[in-house]
Amino acid sequence: MTAQINATVAGVPRIGPKRELKKALETYWKDASTGRNLATVATQLVNQQADLIAGAGLDSVPTIGRSFYDSMLDTSALLGALPERVADVADHDNDGLPAYVDRLFAAARGTAELPASAMTKWFDTNYHYIVPELAADTEFRLDDAALLTDLADQVTRGTAARPVLIGPLTYLALARTTDGSDALVHLEEIFEAYARLLPRIAERGAAWVQFDEPYLVTDVDKDETRKADLLARTRAGYEKLVAAAGDTALLVQTYFGDGDLAVKTLSGTGIAAFGVDLVTGRTDERQADDTNIADEALLPSWTGEEQLLAGVVDGRNIWRTDLARALQTLKALAARGPVGVSTSSSLLHVPYSLAQETSLDDDAELRSWLAFGAEKIAEVALLSRALRGEETAEDDAAVAEAHEAVASRRSSERTRNAALRQRTGAITEADRHRNSFDQRREVQAKELNLPPLPTTTIGSFPQTTEIRQARAKLRKGDITEAQYHDAMVAEIKDVIGRQEALGLDVLVHGEPERNDMVQYFSEQLEGYHSTDLAWVQSYGSRCVRPPILFGDVTRPAAMTVEWFKIAQSFTDKFVKGMLTGPVTMLAWSFVRDDQPLGTTADQVALALRDEIDDLVDAGAKIIQVDEPAIRELLPLRRAQQPAYLKWAVGAFRLATSGVADDIQIHTHMCYSEFNELIGTVGDLDADVTSIEAARNGMQVLHALRDSGFELGVGPGVWDIHSPRVPEQSEVDTLLSDALDAVPASQLWVNPDCGLKTRGWDETTASIKVLVAAAQKARASVNA
Repeated sequence: MTAQINATVAGVPRIGPKRELKKALETYWKDASTGRNLATVATQLVNQQADLIAGAGLDSVPTIGRSFYDSMLDTSALLGALPERVADVADHDNDGLPAYVDRLFAAARGTAELPASAMTKWFDTNYHYIVPELAADTEFRLDDAALLTDLADQVTRGTAARPVLIGPLTYLALARTTDGSDALVHLEEIFEAYARLLPRIAERGAAWVQFDEPYLVTDVDKDETRKADLLARTRAGYEKLVAAAGDTALLVQTYFGDGDLAVKTLSGTGIAAFGVDLVTGRTDERQADDTNIADEALLPSWTGEEQLLAGVVDGRNIWRTDLARALQTLKALAARGPVGVSTSSSLLHVPYSLAQETSLDDDAELRSWLAFGAEKIAEVALLSRALRGEETAEDDAAVAEAHEAVASRRSSERTRNAALRQRTGAITEADRHRNSFDQRREVQAKELNLPPLPTTTIGSFPQTTEIRQARAKLRKGDITEAQYHDAMVAEIKDVIGRQEALGLDVLVHGEPERNDMVQYFSEQLEGYHSTDLAWVQSYGSRCVRPPILFGDVTRPAAMTVEWFKIAQSFTDKFVKGMLTGPVTMLAWSFVRDDQPLGTTADQVALALRDEIDDLVDAGAKIIQVDEPAIRELLPLRRAQQPAYLKWAVGAFRLATSGVADDIQIHTHMCYSEFNELIGTVGDLDADVTSIEAARNGMQVLHALRDSGFELGVGPGVWDIHSPRVPEQSEVDTLLSDALDAVPASQLWVNPDCGLKTRGWDETTASIKVLVAAAQKARASVNA
């Protein structure tokens, strides 16, 4: 019988504390001869993380081996299910990299000839995954050499390695099919493939294997009959895996919601342990008081037959755990059955360590409220010792210190602004409404006098080496603020000139001064703290530093007005004012958990409302307030969605409803499925909404057509996430499809997303294609 797990974490990051993997990846993409370096860096990062976890006293180490882009994409490669179009990309044959690595990168990023696979958000997080592409006739062929090699290496090093695999239900539920078939018809095939894999894993010495099934915290299916069928098939599949695993114990891990459905479905199958999230959804209880929140109602389906790995340490936010309270929860659960300590989710979502965060060197109070990855590992270890009655005097002191830190955050004057709270208390429903769209549309048509199918871009233009170097020199003190300002003015002038030459109708200033669409604003708002080195992976080699939203949010001064005025001075065309919306400002931050999210969103909305007023005073006629994350934060259970949508839509409308009818409000959305939320897009009441569409095959067009959408809309006609310049015929076809779904009077022509990560050559060539497509379609509309 496999020994129980006392302490672990649900998953680990892979990009490196200093973004080492990012740098190695991007070097390899430019020069394939650096494959040996990429393999070495990836191996070193896996080893370092394993050593950190084991060194802290945790007795099981989750490992995904060397993951070079995304775990869902790794699963597609493992199952031999990478897209057929990349089949002819030559296998890598040396340097210690998996044989399929170049096919994997071709699917993730595209090539000059091949489009990339769709990418969307991982449940309700800001992490993105590459969507599997399947069909009714997809055949799954295990390609497990890389996984087994990495596992054997860890076991040889003495690591208590626990391979982590995406569970069959979750993998297929998040997949798409190219032929309209149901991906879940393959459920038994995936279970069979994993059943063949498990003995090979056991041979390499793994005592445990983890299957991630976060889909089991969702509603699973709207139809109760289909839901019951899927759950029954999932139960049968795991019974097969238990039989195939022999003496290797299986752990089913859920996160981002209540894990009771997983326990109910799979209890009694022989699964040895369930990992559950005991943090998500319990914010209101934590806000209320310090009472024990663990009782018999928690996980009612858990009878104690299997071990419970209790995720009492938050794996996706950076607040310190109230260890005393977490220990209460653990002891209450331990009275019902065997319990180990874990994180609520993978540590992929938080920075590596507070130790390297230099921005907190002079802020002991804020630092005392925080726990990054390494600190969370230490919290798990301490709680495990305490649960087993092995705590030391130092542990007791740490528990008391953590409880005091949580209380300090709750009562600190830094988190409360009386004037702002008085202002939010005075908000009325009228503050969230404009005049009707029909009325606004007529006024704006006269004011703006734009051609049919107006062309624009989403906001950012390439962040060139020169821009990044100027920013780095400013940080180091090598140039003055005035010199940096002059450099950015020159960049804006150049970007405006390029857009005019390309024939775009509505321009942007290109955002050269912005490091990130959330961080830029967080650095100018009270209540936020922006970090220096707290990197987390967003997708592939893309990393972000989510700011810490710890207190009430206010705007000391205008944030974007000067740059708008500079850009507008270089052209007679309209330049859009560019802001990030309140929901996205929350979603892409480490947000405070001591008050309802809707309260915080309204605070950010008021700051944006003031900024919009100042932009209008400066002459802006078109203002874009981006909300790419509004779908991302949607609760995973339908019963909880109406309350979220009410405050999310309300915050956006609070930010944007203070302007006159002649001001055109735009918004932008990307990286998510919007078909089921097309009504919400309408409820935002933006005059124009641009939506990522090219990368996901224009799926949103069906929703636009079926809903009778009446507002302005720009479904993206160019996927900007790969270095590939689209063919003219492709963009012509996408725009023609859009015109079939949306009247020409409503349609805008734009890329999927901003152009920050692209180079100028491909950007220029692609915009030429976009403008030519718009002009061709415009001529046919006018004919």
